[in-house]
Amino acid sequence: MAIHLTVAMRVIATGMTSVIRYVFTRTTTLVITKRAACWSLFIMALTGLSASSFAVFAADIASSHFAANSNSNLNSNSGSSEAIKSDVSHIQPPISKTIVTTIQQTWQLNLLKEALRRSDSGYQVQQMSTQMNQKRKVEEALAGTVDVFWSMTSKELEETVLPVRIPLFKGLLGNRLLIIRKADETRFAKVKTMADFRQLKAGQNRYWPDATILEANGLPVITSYQYTNLYPMLEGGRFDYLALGAQEIGEELASHPDPALKVDSHILLQYRSPAYFFVSPKRPELAAAILAGLESMVSDGSFDEMFNRELKIEQLYREAKFEQRVIIRLDTPDLSPLTPIERKELWLDLFSMQGAK
Repeated sequence: MAIHLTVAMRVIATGMTSVIRYVFTRTTTLVITKRAACWSLFIMALTGLSASSFAVFAADIASSHFAANSNSNLNSNSGSSEAIKSDVSHIQPPISKTIVTTIQQTWQLNLLKEALRRSDSGYQVQQMSTQMNQKRKVEEALAGTVDVFWSMTSKELEETVLPVRIPLFKGLLGNRLLIIRKADETRFAKVKTMADFRQLKAGQNRYWPDATILEANGLPVITSYQYTNLYPMLEGGRFDYLALGAQEIGEELASHPDPALKVDSHILLQYRSPAYFFVSPKRPELAAAILAGLESMVSDGSFDEMFNRELKIEQLYREAKFEQRVIIRLDTPDLSPLTPIERKELWLDLFSMQGAK
C-alpha cells in the first residue's frame, strides 16, 4: 500500500510540476494574481485533469480576466488574447438555428416566423404534431424539447419560462364571448349586473389561467382537464356557459358542432389577459430574437397591418357588436406588474368601451 501511495504522490507531483509551470507562464503573460484562480487550478490538478484539458480551463480563466483589463493592457496583450480565444472557442456550444414549437394556429405561427425573419436570426421553425395541454407544454419547455409556445399569461407562467411581453392579440383574448345552450338565450338576455352574472356557472379548462381569474372574481366555475370535454358538459347542463376569446369563438364552435349550442349575443366578459410567446429558459437568445422582431413590427406598423388582415378585425367588430353588449368586467389579480399596459400601441381600445346599460 505504501508503494502505491508513493507512486500516486509522484504522479501528482509530476502533474503539479507541469501545472505550476503553466500557471507561471500564464501569470507572466496575463498578470493573473487572484487567489481564487490559483486555488481553482490546484484543485483541477488534484482531480487528475489532463495537461491539455487543464490548459483549456486555465486559458478560459485567463481570458475572462484579460477582458476586464484596461484599454492599454488590451492593446499590449492583443496577441495573447487572440491565442486564448482560439484555444477555448471550440468548447462553446453552437446556437441551434432550429426551433421546435407547439404552435399550430395560423396567426400565431405566421407572426412568429415574421418576427424571426425581422430579427435577421436565420432560425428555422419546426412544428410538433403532438397535442399538449398547458401543463405539458411548460414541462417540455423546461426540459428543452419545446423551444417556444404561446399562451395567455399568468404570474406563475412568467416566473417559470421566458415571456416575450408583446400581447399577440392586442388584448382581444381578454374580451370573451359566451357559448351557451340555445334554450338559455332568454335567461342570458336578462343579465344586467355582476350579481346577475354570478348566478350562472362557467366551464373552463383547469390548466387555463382563466379558471383562476373567474374564481378570484367570485364566479362559480366547473373545470375539466380536457378542453374537448367542455362541449358535452355544457350541453348536458353541468354548467351554463363557456367563455372564449372573441377572435376564436366562431371557429371553435364550428369545430365542435352541436345544434343545441350557440354564441350568446348579449354579454361581453372582459378582463386583462394578454397572450405572449413563451420561450424555454434554455433559449434566452431566442426570446431576445423574437422580441426584437416583434418590436420592429410594432414600430413600423406592420404588426397592426398583419393583425387586422389575418384576424379580420373589421369584420369581427361588425359581427360581435361589442358596444351593444352588457360588459361584465373582471379584475386580474395575478397580472404581472411588468405587463406593458401603458404602451397604448400594443392594445385595442375595447377596454375603454361603456357598453349597453
